[in-house]
Amino acid sequence: MTILRLGSLKDTVTFRKHLDSLGLHIPCDSEILRGAESPLLAPTELGDFTIANRIAINPMEGWDGTLDGRPSEHTIRRWRRFGQSGAKLIWGGEAVAVRHEGRANPNQLVIGEHTREGLAQLRAVLIEEHKKVAGSEKGLLIGLQLTHSGRYCRPNAQGRPEPRILYHHPILDRRLKLPADYPVLSDGEVRAIIEDFHRAARVAWELGFDFVDVKQCHGYLGHEFLSAHVREGNYGGSFENRTRFLREVVEGIRTVAPQLKIGVRLSAFDTIPFRPDPAKSSPGKPGPGIPEAYEKLVPYRWGFAVDAAKPTEPDLTEAVMFLSLVEKLGIRLVNITAGSPYYNPHVQRPALYPPSDGYLPPEDPLVGVERQLQATRELKQRFSSLSFVGTAYTYLQDFLPHVAQAALRGGWVDLVGLGRMTLSYPEILWDAANGRTVEHKRVCRTFSDCTTAPRNGLPSGCYPLDGYYKGSEMAVQLATIKKAASR
Repeated sequence: MTILRLGSLKDTVTFRKHLDSLGLHIPCDSEILRGAESPLLAPTELGDFTIANRIAINPMEGWDGTLDGRPSEHTIRRWRRFGQSGAKLIWGGEAVAVRHEGRANPNQLVIGEHTREGLAQLRAVLIEEHKKVAGSEKGLLIGLQLTHSGRYCRPNAQGRPEPRILYHHPILDRRLKLPADYPVLSDGEVRAIIEDFHRAARVAWELGFDFVDVKQCHGYLGHEFLSAHVREGNYGGSFENRTRFLREVVEGIRTVAPQLKIGVRLSAFDTIPFRPDPAKSSPGKPGPGIPEAYEKLVPYRWGFAVDAAKPTEPDLTEAVMFLSLVEKLGIRLVNITAGSPYYNPHVQRPALYPPSDGYLPPEDPLVGVERQLQATRELKQRFSSLSFVGTAYTYLQDFLPHVAQAALRGGWVDLVGLGRMTLSYPEILWDAANGRTVEHKRVCRTFSDCTTAPRNGLPSGCYPLDGYYKGSEMAVQLATIKKAASR
């Protein structure tokens, strides 16, 4: 399969023709409206709060904190750049673990008494930079994403996996080399983790954050609860039990920090895990992704929002049920994503170039972009009372502002969230909406070094395009790692 590089398309006319050739429906405006006319700069209401524009920063893991979970100079720089983006919704900017054992990597931030000062500093530098760009902090909403990494815990210095699982998965257990008797979290241990979320939310409120995200995505603990069909006890089996974690976390937050807003980032659909095609792989050169053999696993009972009969396909039925619950819980802020970076990255973050431990895209990445945009559109149409943040825009590259504006104008989404793009060019939408020339040399091309680096113990940054990383000793280490992997 030959995939056309988007950088070879010079204007929106050729981009739309390319979409037509692929049979894809992605909205794209020819011209970017500026200033007061720009949908990107229009306010949006969230209950009694007005978010002053439609640009959002999505949460990521920086792999650049200290071993005890405090921000480093690299973390502080990233948060300054989040402020420079002009975005009025900062969705945590960061996945912050509620306890040491729940970290996804040895340098992930932790929220606790010993990290209060550092987290407060992140918020302060973000606001400082935001004021320089936007003129004031009016209409700025800043949150923290609270997380426990569950199956993907790697909390300690050596970075070895220390999974905390809710049930045994026939494919993912094998990948982690877990024995059949590997312990699952007990209901009592789950309740202790829920209390960690309550405590963390209280700290976030005391530090001045406006909301917290109870993370329900990407294969981490909150997401694994939603797929815990085979788990016994109070937190598995029925839909009511599988959503008990969310309900009890929200109930506790409302008790300890009643004025704190709550958001949810949700993997609204998923698939069975993928792997590189061994028939088309060679040392250092992974083949295209193919689904794990699933004929003997049908009906597939280890997923959420997956077609049980054909688990390579999404099924939004339970996502609709979940958002109905979110609505009943009085949560209004929802961030829609999909899949997991660990087992189906082409679904979660469409890209042309795979990370070191990934696989070549099994489809044109624009297919993955459309899949997420269309799912968000469908869910927004069903839940008009919720404010939806959309994701998966980065692969659009130079056409990102054109698609973002069109999606907002067409009512596909309420806010456009940026992830990887913020590592190379956090101001892209702000520049476009304010009539500035987009700096094409800073546009993310999805080279995936921001993933390869942390998978090998280095901070996550844009090594090809951001001079801070490109000229660093970290870049030298990354080049050595990549060269060794390609042999």
